[in-house]
Amino acid sequence: MSFLESWITNFLTITMFFYIASFLLYLVRLFKGPTIPDMILAIDALGYDLAAFLIILSILFKNPVLIPCAIVLTLWIYALDIYVAKYLEAKEMGE
Repeated sequence: MSFLESWITNFLTITMFFYIASFLLYLVRLFKGPTIPDMILAIDALGYDLAAFLIILSILFKNPVLIPCAIVLTLWIYALDIYVAKYLEAKEMGE
């Protein structure tokens, strides 16, 4: 293992703890959020951070299987944003 590879592995391992801390903060905002847009924003941030976390795990495990899962999760969250924004704008769900 080269110096650069060990440095990147250590950096990503430390970064994982920050992601876990942010997950916990997003969950607090999700359950305690004063308004529905705050809760939606917490779900969005949690989902996008989870996708980034999956990519970090994919790099650490040296297994590319998690990357398509992260891409699908990101696209699903984006679609959820579009539908929720449409609902909040028009108060109806269309096509």
